[in-house]
Amino acid sequence: MTEVKIWQWSLIIASSLVLFLLSPWAKDTNQFFKAVQKKKAPNTFMLMGSLIISWIFAKSITNAANLGLDFGIVGGVAYAGYYLSFAVAGLVIYRMRLHGKYTSIHHFLSSKFGKSAVTIFSILIAIRLFNEVWSNTMVIGSYFGPEGTSSYYWSILVFTGLTLAYVLKGGMSSSIFTDVIQMGLFSILLAVILFTIFGNTTSTTVTEVVNSGIWSFETGLNLLFAALLQSFSYPFHDPVLTDRGFISSPKITLKSFLWASILGAICIILFSSIGVYAQSQGMQGQAAVEVGKAFGIIILLVINFVMITSAASTLDSTFSSFSKLVAIDLKFGTSLKFGRWSMVVIAILGTIPVFLNAEILSATTISGTMVIGLTPVFLFWRGKAPKISFHLSVFSGLFFGFLLIFNWFPQALIFTTGKYADLLWINFWGIICCLFVYIIPTWIKK
Repeated sequence: MTEVKIWQWSLIIASSLVLFLLSPWAKDTNQFFKAVQKKKAPNTFMLMGSLIISWIFAKSITNAANLGLDFGIVGGVAYAGYYLSFAVAGLVIYRMRLHGKYTSIHHFLSSKFGKSAVTIFSILIAIRLFNEVWSNTMVIGSYFGPEGTSSYYWSILVFTGLTLAYVLKGGMSSSIFTDVIQMGLFSILLAVILFTIFGNTTSTTVTEVVNSGIWSFETGLNLLFAALLQSFSYPFHDPVLTDRGFISSPKITLKSFLWASILGAICIILFSSIGVYAQSQGMQGQAAVEVGKAFGIIILLVINFVMITSAASTLDSTFSSFSKLVAIDLKFGTSLKFGRWSMVVIAILGTIPVFLNAEILSATTISGTMVIGLTPVFLFWRGKAPKISFHLSVFSGLFFGFLLIFNWFPQALIFTTGKYADLLWINFWGIICCLFVYIIPTWIKK
């Protein structure tokens, strides 16, 4: 076990040092906040790779593997439903830029709904970014020791500090540049894992994986439909995604987002097959960890490295997006010094929940419900809704989010059974309510 720990520490330190050395140094605000290098914005391949790896975070692939363990391939497909978000965001942002000439989500909101809408929206996405820090670093910690142990906490602190170090160099430029490297590593490592698990005659076959699970609401479809519903609002409260929608040309952006939607979903489904294998072998607990242990130290370290790669990509994107949020979007200070110090602040604040026993899964499902009020705001972005429509819809979404948190939703309005039934129907009724309250002021005004 000591040998495993040594290798794990080596992977974190060595990979972070390499990324630090390779990461570009931002000399002006365009490079730091907008990833402009040599007067060129990222091309389709770079942007697509950055989008995919930024969303295939450690929390995400851990959940995908565990859902494969719980529900078979149906669980993986259900979680992949969230990747419809890329296509939705890509199409909406493309039209916003082409027809509305908007330069950011904040530009759109301030133009249409005023400063108060920008303030509320900024609070929502700040909470999102805050959650991304602890929910991903906790996954890294779980590979170094049980929650609460010194090795668990030290691995999180060291990993966070090393990731912060290389993104401080170049901001968004560092984030997108390293994303391409991390995406390549992720693809290679995933191929190694899948070949090891399914590459011999005694292993679970591809046919068995495809046929695993039952396509019913009780065994995965509740989550699938909840994910699809949330995809019409979820992407817009994630600045890691939306920031990338405004840095390249509209045409390149649309192509990148659509490809990312397809390839990202495929990656998640493939990783969930690790959980399907764990299910076939009667394993319990964290699917990826247990499969790694079953195949020995090399595969365990490969899986560990996948987690390090995916967590680092999300963490550096989170730091750069938070920096842009407070510096550019909220105009608190546009200097490089301010941008870098804001990264340090979110790194420190985002690590605090690690010491408070926070739950990883809640960071996705609950935050997704809390922002369903953004659905009509972005679906009907070209309409002439009054300012009050934004507030009524967003606060209605928050209300339904609290119903989910405290389990206060009436059971009579839940028409399916099984895990995630409450998540599905709270989102269903919540979105209908948000659409209704968004449209009412327009009718009254007419």
